[in-house]
Amino acid sequence: MIVIDNAAIATVDAHGTEYRSGHVVVDGERIVAVGDGPAPRGGGRRVDGTGCLVTPGLVNTHHHLYQWATRGLAADSTLFEWLVELYPVWGGLDAGITHAAASAGLARLALTGCTTVADHHYVFPREGGDQLEALVSAVGRIGVRGHLVRGSMDRGASDGGLPPDNLVEDTDSALAGTERAIDAHHDCSPNARIRIAAGPCSPFSVSERLMKEAAELARRKGVRLHTHLAETLDEERQCLAEVGCTPAEYAESLGWLGDDVWLAHTVHLAPGAVRRLGETGTGSAHCPTSNGRLGTGIAPARDLLDAGAPVGLGVDGAASNESAGLGEELHQALLQARQRGGPQALTVRQALWMGTMGGARCLGRQDELGSIEPGKLADLTLWRLDGLRYAGIEDPVAALVLGAVPDVELLLVGGETVVERGELRTADESVIATELRTASGRLR
Repeated sequence: MIVIDNAAIATVDAHGTEYRSGHVVVDGERIVAVGDGPAPRGGGRRVDGTGCLVTPGLVNTHHHLYQWATRGLAADSTLFEWLVELYPVWGGLDAGITHAAASAGLARLALTGCTTVADHHYVFPREGGDQLEALVSAVGRIGVRGHLVRGSMDRGASDGGLPPDNLVEDTDSALAGTERAIDAHHDCSPNARIRIAAGPCSPFSVSERLMKEAAELARRKGVRLHTHLAETLDEERQCLAEVGCTPAEYAESLGWLGDDVWLAHTVHLAPGAVRRLGETGTGSAHCPTSNGRLGTGIAPARDLLDAGAPVGLGVDGAASNESAGLGEELHQALLQARQRGGPQALTVRQALWMGTMGGARCLGRQDELGSIEPGKLADLTLWRLDGLRYAGIEDPVAALVLGAVPDVELLLVGGETVVERGELRTADESVIATELRTASGRLR
């Protein structure tokens, strides 16, 4: 049993319940009590949360962990230019490089308050080994939850796509690989550490057949669907030229809207498309820092929330967000929403909701994760807010969202300690860093 006492608590439950000084009790992998004041005396480990804020663990709804091996490249490029430069480099990926990059990326995410990570992996070089197993083993090594999206590309340069031909699969192989990943790794139990989703990469790298049949496969297998959509104006122009409609209209025509789908970026959506995402319950993974790094635009997150669509936060690949931490995306999401819609466009608590319950909804885990309530999994972040950086900020949620990203005093995943006093406890950070430097050098 673990008892966190004397901490401010933002439960992010349906009522927005908060405590200025309260307690959370964890028994095994689940929360058994949360409330005001000190916890009843009893056995187990007691953690003094004085000067700290407890929130649900953050949920990262979109990432590309392999990209940790190629940070800092194409620093001043548009998305399409960036992809053209990096695709040939990614052709050298093997399972060892992917494992090293994923371990580093997951460690960084845990150190910034993240307990659940959706990773979209769509690069499968012919001599690259078992890429999915490399990711699964990295998730186990760091100790977070993984939603691994088995991505795919079947439209290479010779078919009008962006990727070089040696990086794409034929359609049947892509579908078979997705089904194998589901059969081998997907866990549908409520406390799952690994789940699999189907994820053709994007309309400009995937055939119509792969999009349609991947959706059919996912629904037959009972897993979720994920893809990039409406990220840039270049994508919209290409989609209009090739199929005569916008990316959102194209996705809907192929069966890619629904409450089992979440889409990455959704920057360029017409009002009608925003409405359709809300009506169908389609989720959006909002990646504000990456969108800013690549200059793709500001996503209509406020409009999507108002339409009723689930909106979560995503870091995106570390090659387009070199900081690659999730805690700072709370801040960036708020800034971008206010740049677009004014100072009332997003509150600090709405930003926290997006990073927790909004992400859980995107992944279909709102009954298990995303809020601090008895019976839910004990995925918790204890943020230290008593230093100079936060002195004088009375509201702890405002300190978290508006201030610098706090140190993580304690990160629990299913009641197990992953980070404590700002240090990773499940693996050696220096070893991970050395492995990454070696892998990155070998890839380049």
